[in-house]
Amino acid sequence: MTVRLPALWLRLGLMAASILLPAAPLRAAELLVFAAASLKPALDTILATPDAQAIGTIKASYAASSQLARQIEHGAPAGLFISADRDWMDYVEQRGAIADGTRTDLLGNALVLVAPAASAVERRIAPGFDLAGALGTDGRLAIGEPNSVPAGKYAKAALTALGVWDTAATRLVAAESVRAALAFVARGEAPLGIVYRSDAVSEPAVRIVDTFPPASHPPVVYPLAVLKAGDGREARALAVLLRGAHARAVFERFGFDVLPAAAATATAAPAGR
Repeated sequence: MTVRLPALWLRLGLMAASILLPAAPLRAAELLVFAAASLKPALDTILATPDAQAIGTIKASYAASSQLARQIEHGAPAGLFISADRDWMDYVEQRGAIADGTRTDLLGNALVLVAPAASAVERRIAPGFDLAGALGTDGRLAIGEPNSVPAGKYAKAALTALGVWDTAATRLVAAESVRAALAFVARGEAPLGIVYRSDAVSEPAVRIVDTFPPASHPPVVYPLAVLKAGDGREARALAVLLRGAHARAVFERFGFDVLPAAAATATAAPAGR
């Protein structure tokens, strides 16, 4: 014979069981950081430190600032954005994506001409310098895409100011990011490239031929901002950490300049929502 419990007793039993069972632990918030491709070696080093890991689970996505800005525009749930130029941070800010009062200029950089480490090419960068001769008969110059990628925009500005853009424009390898341009030179697929100093410092397969005069291009500035889509304790805590003394030492080791407004060590993260 089958014995059936009345429905009321069954419901009471289920309620009691739910009270006695331990609650499932809440999943810690995951912070997604969007960062310019040139930041990868330095930022990965910082995110691996105990101080960064204590903030919570942090994942970094690296790409050209232009690509990241458009993803933010279309609702990507990133909590922090570090661009390789002010233009793409302006783009994001104009679309109302930045948390109020969180934008700051974090880092600076230099623009350099690089060659494969084994290359014997030597050139002094000056107005009208012989770029074509340095490239050889059929060599190409690797840069970031000059109309969207910040490093490519800086490269075009510098070459234009120096009077050699017309020569360069017909012999480009336009890469999707500055790290991709660096890879062309590191693999020996391009005899010369224009990248940031920090890229050259982190890649032993290339060497710096010369540094572009700062006056030949707009200042290379990396702004940082907390984004409304992922604003919270974790994003704001990481923003503070990246302005701190330890992060400063890492950034400088990887060839960046820490800008004065970001150099001081902050003592506490602002409360987030």
